[in-house]
Amino acid sequence: MSNTKAPVNPLLPQNKRRISPGIIVVLVLVLALGAGVGVQYWRGHSKVEVSSNGRPEPTVIEGPGTAGKGVTIGKEGAKAHIDLYLDFRCPHCAEFEEQTGATIDKLVQDGTATLTYWPLAFVNPDASPRLANAFAAAAANGKALSYADEMYGDFSKSWTTDQLIELGKQLGMDDAKFTQAVQNNQYGGWIDSVAKAADDRGVTGTPTVYINDKALDAEQLSPEGLQQAVDAAVAAN
Repeated sequence: MSNTKAPVNPLLPQNKRRISPGIIVVLVLVLALGAGVGVQYWRGHSKVEVSSNGRPEPTVIEGPGTAGKGVTIGKEGAKAHIDLYLDFRCPHCAEFEEQTGATIDKLVQDGTATLTYWPLAFVNPDASPRLANAFAAAAANGKALSYADEMYGDFSKSWTTDQLIELGKQLGMDDAKFTQAVQNNQYGGWIDSVAKAADDRGVTGTPTVYINDKALDAEQLSPEGLQQAVDAAVAAN
């Protein structure tokens, strides 16, 4: 009996070495992890670019630092007052800013309403206080509106301490005082007092908006709803 093997027919299917499903899962996880690390690196190192240089900056009527009081901007004597409770890491706040920011800016600029920022730290225990403190440092330098708008305008950024300082420089705050306030969490105690005041008022989430002390419902958190609420507040005075 011959031991010679029959020749392999290339037209017939051959046995193939299979890749274990476990190996595929590991490869997918490694690729996903690598992509995540890359995105995180970009968020923390991407270039800071501003779009608000040159526009009028509303007057800061009440600066940061007074316990239990937010940062108020606008013109004295406005008949409407907007209280905005926000978190600079809150995606819903970013959406609210994108949708209604132009409306609020106009109401403040033309003297129809004043605006009080109440920066809270609901969302991210690391980033939210850091951004709130940097906002306070900017407000102390008269740049509350521009600084807040720029942080929301590039919400994908991590807004590291270095990025926050660079944003300040690009908005004209290129001094040691601003840098030290950001680095040293100068307004941390004030932020805690704002949180307590918000809690005392019954604020449970962000964004929360009051106009002349009347809370708006979710359906009113739109350009039209906000404008109508302000118009009603002005008419009532």
